[in-house]
This record gives sequence, structure tokens and C-alpha cells, in this order.
Amino acid sequence: MTEQKPPNFLVIMTDDQGAWARGRTMPELITPTLDELGATGHELTRFFCTSPVCSPARASLATGRMPSAHGVHDWIRCENSGVSTVGVHYLENFETTPELLNRAGYTCAHAGKWHLGDARQAAPGFQHWYSHRDGGGSYFGAPVVEDGVVHEEPGYITDAISERATGMLRELASADDPFFLQVHYTAPHSPWTEGNHPPEYLDLYDGCEFPSIPRLPAHEWFNWGYGDLADGMRNPAENLAGYCASMTAVDKGVRQLLEVLEEAGARADTYVIFTSDNGFSCGQHGIWGKGNGTVPLNVWDDSILVPFIINRPGTITPRLDDVLTTAASFHATVLELAGAPKPVDPLIAGNSIAPRFLGSPEEWDAAGKDSIVIFDEYGGTRMIRTTTHKYVWRHGDAPGELYDLISDPGELSNEFDNPAFTALKEQLHGELVAWFRDHSEPQYDGFARPVTGLGQNSPVWTADEDADRYASPETPSTPGA
Repeated sequence: MTEQKPPNFLVIMTDDQGAWARGRTMPELITPTLDELGATGHELTRFFCTSPVCSPARASLATGRMPSAHGVHDWIRCENSGVSTVGVHYLENFETTPELLNRAGYTCAHAGKWHLGDARQAAPGFQHWYSHRDGGGSYFGAPVVEDGVVHEEPGYITDAISERATGMLRELASADDPFFLQVHYTAPHSPWTEGNHPPEYLDLYDGCEFPSIPRLPAHEWFNWGYGDLADGMRNPAENLAGYCASMTAVDKGVRQLLEVLEEAGARADTYVIFTSDNGFSCGQHGIWGKGNGTVPLNVWDDSILVPFIINRPGTITPRLDDVLTTAASFHATVLELAGAPKPVDPLIAGNSIAPRFLGSPEEWDAAGKDSIVIFDEYGGTRMIRTTTHKYVWRHGDAPGELYDLISDPGELSNEFDNPAFTALKEQLHGELVAWFRDHSEPQYDGFARPVTGLGQNSPVWTADEDADRYASPETPSTPGA
């Protein structure tokens, strides 16, 4: 009997896509391919990233660890990606998903945003590599790394990522080995205006006022220092048009990738996964931005709730799944679906949820889902979230938060100082402290570090002093990637 070939993986990731920004929940958004992918796949409607900003969240996806166990605590500034002569791989101390898959016989490929250190050469585990050098910026003239050479991409970066990814996919799908291809778009991250998106996508939203998106007054914590985000608050319709246009461009690229799988006869053998690195608000909660869109940094649901779809015809049963799920489970889940050895790591923060995708819905709906708890962090901000409440604890004298998510799902009424919640607050605080004690490591712990939301300059395991490791409020600011 011929041994069955392990499944393939096509992992598509966007940048700064809130879970609300889906055609199923936002009628104005034109993403027919993603809509169909969700309707015919298993969609997690409460899938939470581990940190509400790019690089820490991506590091957790690749390692299964929380930021305080892998040491990436803020978005990584471009000096670390190869702009200077010295580049750093932030995850060199850990065995990542592609490294473990490659060891198990997979060919691994990357197209698009990396943003976990030096992008001038393929990260460990990858055999094919086309990368945005920095992680974000203008959609035209983007700095990219191709065949070890850094150059400016003359066209629209979203289309370029799709083009390189489809080329890789054709080669991978025709080979004998199973493959893992990750396609990481920079969309829908800012900039959204000033000619950053082609008319073919923008014209689809001409005149749209986006009635499904709230127009709340600016929250008192909103950080007006980010120019793109401030403009979004002042001019939401134009910026939403750019945000949505960028997603429609992604949708076109996903369609191209699926067509390649179909042409190669590999669709039924491939898990197609769609997700985003962190959440985002385009007016929700009175802000534009994510965790660093406010002072202090926030972990509101819109900043940490991201889309997640897994689709494989004949294997995955279509359904909507509202079980609380941490993105830290991605690492172990992919390895189990691949039949690769499980990660041996006492600090892993998310166990495999592969049985949820392969088992019966009834079994999992009755499996105590209300007892699942989600944890999140961004430097000195830590969170514990249950199905009914959210508690946020901050380092020093920064304000705490407590929300009753049943009566206040929008997290608008902070009950932290309400005596009626004292016992619950103490309980959640104890659980939060105990959990992070078991899922962090002193040399990587970020709770007492000066994380500002303005970027990380070097790994925590280097000899640099903490005072120089994170960008200060005086550092020229850009919207964190």
C-alpha cells in the first residue's frame, strides 16, 4: 500500500484586519473569494491574537509562545530588517513552525511581509523567499528582497505578493514533497489614501459612506500622534475606501492562489488558512488603530480579535465556531494536522485545536467551551478574558480595566473601581498573575520593560540596555506595523 502524502498548507495572512472586516459582517466590503472560503470552511468567530500589534503576534503564531516567552514585545523597527548593515533574526532561539515542518519533510516558502528581523535572507526553515524588507509603508515602490537582492517593487505590492506567491505555488504543487506556503500581505495596513491603491479597487467604493462602521467621538485615550490614524478619525469615508480597496485586492490574489491549486489538482490535499496578525479599529471604540492607537496601550476586543478560516474540501466541515481560541494554538495545530512531531516546549501557550476541525461539531459544542480563558499582553499591559468578563492589569500606576461583556460587549463601561466587582477582580487578577508566571521567562518577560508602542530596536537577549531597546515618545512616530 502506498503511504499517504501529508497535507499541504497555504496560509494567507493580512495585516491589521479586524474580525469585523469580513464580507459576512461588513456588507460594504467586496471580498467574494474570502466570503466563499468562509462559507465552505470552518470559521472561528472568536480567535484572539496574543498581542495587539504586528511583530509580537506573528512571533507567537510561529512559536506558540506568548511575547513574554519569546521576547518580541513591539513592532520591529526597520533598522532590524536590513536597512542597516546589521540584521537580526528575532526568533533564532526558537524552533518555528516552518523549521519543524521542514525537518518533517516539507518544503516551506514565504511571500510578503516577514517583520521578525532581517529579511534580506530566508528565515530558517524556508526554501523559497520573497519578502517585504521592512514590514510596511507605501504600496508602490515597496522595498522587497528577491533572490537575495533588495530592490524597489515598481508595481502595487499586493499584486506583486500575489504574483510571486502563485509562481511559488505552481512549483510547489508540481513537486513530490508536501509544502507549506505562507502568503503575508501588508494590506489593509495604512496608508489608505494619496494614491496608494489603484483605481480598479478604489472605484468599487466610490461614494460609499460605510454605514456599518460606527462614527463614535474620539476616545479620551486615542493617540492623535499617528498621522494616518488621525486622518482616519477626521476623514473616515475616504480612509475606509482605501482600507476596503486593499482588502479587495487581497481577495483577487486569494482567488488566483486557489485557481493554481485547482489547476494542479492539489485543492483537496491542501489546508487553506486565512487569518490576520492583529485586530484593528476604524472608528470602533472611538479610535483608529490597534493596541498602540491609544495611550495607554489597549487590548480591547477590536484590537485583538482577528478572522480565522480553515478550509479543505472533503476534510473540513463548514461551520461557524464561537469557541474562544488563542492564536498561540496555531503552531501546535499546524504541526498536528501535518503529522509532524508535537513541539516539546513547557512554555507553549496554546495547545493544538486540530481535533476541533476534524471532529464532530456536537462533540466540541458540549466540551466546556465556556470555561476557556484567553490571555493577551502588550508590554506592561496584560489581560485575561473569559466568555463573560475581561480584566486588564497594567504595570505601575497606569489604569486598570474590568468589563462585564454580557451587559457591555462594547467594553464602554469600566467597572474596575466598582465595589460590586471587587471579588471577581481579585479572582481574575490571581488567575492572570499565576498564568503568566507559568507562561513567561524572566529574560524575555515584557511586563516591566519600557514598551511604548513606537517600536522595538533590538532583541531582549542582546546586551543592549532596556533604555535603548524601545523607541521613546520623542522618537518620530509612524503607525506601528
